[in-house]
Order: sequence, then structure tokens, then C-alpha cells
Amino acid sequence: MLGTTCLLGLGSAILYTTSFSLTPVNALRNGVGRLPALGYNTWNAYGCNIDEDLVLEAAQLMVSLGLQTAGYEYVNIDDCYAEKNRSENGDIVANSVRFARGMNNLTDQIHALGFKTGIYSDSGWFTCGGYPGSFQNELRDARTFQDWGFDYLKFDNCAIPFDDVICEGMIGKFTRMADALAHLSKKSGKPPFLFSLCQWGWEQVWLWGSTLGHSWRVTGDISPNWDSLTLIINFNSFITQATDFHGHNDMDMLQLGNGGLTFDEAKSHFTAWALMKSPLLIGTNLSAITPEILEILTNTEILAINQDPVVGKSISPFRWGVNPDWTSNSSFPAQYYSGPSENGTVFMLLNTLNGTSDMFFNLTESPWIRAGREYSVRDLWTHTENGTAIRNFTATNVPPHGVVALLLKDAGDEPEGIFPPCAVPSCSFENGTIFA
Repeated sequence: MLGTTCLLGLGSAILYTTSFSLTPVNALRNGVGRLPALGYNTWNAYGCNIDEDLVLEAAQLMVSLGLQTAGYEYVNIDDCYAEKNRSENGDIVANSVRFARGMNNLTDQIHALGFKTGIYSDSGWFTCGGYPGSFQNELRDARTFQDWGFDYLKFDNCAIPFDDVICEGMIGKFTRMADALAHLSKKSGKPPFLFSLCQWGWEQVWLWGSTLGHSWRVTGDISPNWDSLTLIINFNSFITQATDFHGHNDMDMLQLGNGGLTFDEAKSHFTAWALMKSPLLIGTNLSAITPEILEILTNTEILAINQDPVVGKSISPFRWGVNPDWTSNSSFPAQYYSGPSENGTVFMLLNTLNGTSDMFFNLTESPWIRAGREYSVRDLWTHTENGTAIRNFTATNVPPHGVVALLLKDAGDEPEGIFPPCAVPSCSFENGTIFA
């Protein structure tokens, strides 16, 4: 147990004493955030150029484009919504020009459309855009956000106080707002905020993030290009064990529709994020979205894996492609992944190469496949049944930076007479003789 009384925190009159104990991964089970968040965020498309009309239009387009029907439920405002200075009472104030009708008017309209809605703040003195941060105002700001009608808080990591002011590490810094949100929910009787930690993967957040929040960013900011995607996929491929119900590695907001990605790269981006159980927050101008990008975002078979109500785990690599085993390569991450799901074993084959490739694997390379069985093959992108796989599978002509997503279901015993008699090396006859 650790403790300090360096400063006042949690807003106005509560003496803040950091007091926490590390508990097992996925410990925060407070009634929200069981599954990865699906929704929209303003930042990737608009940055600071936001106003109430733009946010409301995005919510309306989420309905008319079928995104709400597909399962997206949050409409989130990012940085730059506030005035540069707090009120005389110390409260964050919405920008009087860009949000002239007030935050309650906006959240009421978004809720009336059937969505939940999210807001943004920062653990430091200022936000990354230079607006008031929440340091030493955690409880005050949490109350403001609740009073405004928000349900979700993205909490950033800019303008960190000097060490002799905060007297804390990263865990303690984010514990301040986690405690404020828990205190507010208990006192108000309202549901807890979904709490999204955005501290860019510092200090091994995947080891402790689930004790404080429901998702945690694992890298720096995403860009709409293949190099950025492969860097994030590669890094996340080594820490997939941290994701389960109520706690998710956040690979950052989606860049589909923002330029810089080919159609196949966009499919790979969405597939990897979804099957690794990252939150999926759309970040493009929905009024200009193309049918191709909309089709990717509304692939209900891929979304069903992300939102699996029975299995919360991410897919994980079972073979490392061009890399030696367990060797990091931010340009060519692992290519072969699998994981359990409610309805079978999920496979993702990611062609990280710069040319078309045939991708072959033995079924029992995946720990979720049983030996001696055959499996039906469902393609989650073509939405077709592709026969049965026995012992192995080959995806042919996978395009450069393209992806194949499969759902394999047990279809019974494999046919008699299959040779060799075992799918793995060094099995033996009943008398103990090794079959080679």
C-alpha cells in the first residue's frame, strides 16, 4: 500500500491521498465498459475545428448511414471545446461561440437519438490543445461533465506537473480521476463514466490500466498510413493477454476514410482493431464517407467478434511471419493470428508484405484447434461458406497489405486414412514407438 499527502486534489474540499493496491488485470468491473466501446470521435477528422452543429450532424449521420444499427453507440467530443480559462468559480466553461447553446442542449439531442456521449480532459495542467486540464480539479470536472450529460471520459496525458508537485508516478496520476469518477458515481447514484486512459502506453499501462479504467492507449497517436498501422499492430501483438472483459488495449481511433490508406489497408486496419478487441471509434467526415469505407465499418460479422458477449479475449499471433520468433518488427508484424469466440475459432491472416501472397498454415498451430477434427470455414469478408479445412488451410492471392478473416467451426472427425497420422511432430504409436 502506498500513500502521500503532497497536495489537494479531487476538486475542491477533499484532501487527496493516493491510496491504491495493484489488483489483477481486468479488475475494474463497475457495470460499464464490459465490451470495447463503439462510436465516433471528432479528433481525427476535425482536430480543434469543432462546434455543436458539427457534432450533432455526426450523430444524425450515424443514424442515417446505419452505423447506429450496426452497433456504434457513442458520439464523443475531443479536445478544444472549452474556453481557455476557467470560470470565477473554477469550473471548465464550454466555448461561448462554438457551443453557444450549451453542452446540455447538445447532449440532450444526442441522447434523444439513442446514443451515449463522451467528453475529453487531461491529467495535467492543460490539455494537449492548451485548454484547462483537470489536475487538482478532478472531482470538480467530473461533476461538470456529469452535469453536462456526458457518459464517457477520454483522459489525456499532456502538461504533466513537475515531480515535486505531483509526487506520483503514472499510476497515481491517473488514479486521481479514477477515484473522482468512482466517488461521483457513488454519491450521485448515477452510472459510472466509461473511463478511457490516453497516456500513450507509458509505464506498461497494460499491466495496471484495468484497475483504473476500461481502456488504455498502448502507443502514440495513429496516422492514416500503413507504417503507422504496422507499428501499432506489432506493438499490440506482444501484449494481447491484457485485453478481456472490462479492460481493453486501445490501439487508437480509426483512420478509415481519412486518406493515405488503400482499400485493402483500410480493411486490414479495421479487422486488426476489431479482432484484437480495441475500442472502435470512427474519426472521419461522415458527410463525405464513401460506400466502400461505410461497408467496412458496418461489417457485422467482424463487429460481432469485437462485441462477443461470451469471449472477451483478443486474437493473438501463433506465427510471426517474416520475423524470427518473438522478434519485434514494426514494418512487418506477425501475420498469423487466432483466438476463441462464442461461435468458433477466429483467424486473421495479415499480409504485411508489399506483394500478393499465398498464406498457408497448419490448423493445430492455433491452440484453439483440436487435432483429429475437420472444420467448416466461414470468410468474414466475403460472407461465404468456403467448405471444410482438414489439417491445414491456404488463402491464395492475398493482396499486398491485405487481410483474410475466418471463422472455423468444428465439423466432426476428420476422414479416415489421413496421412501422416498426426498433425504435430513426434507423436507415437500405442507401443511407444515414435512416428517420424
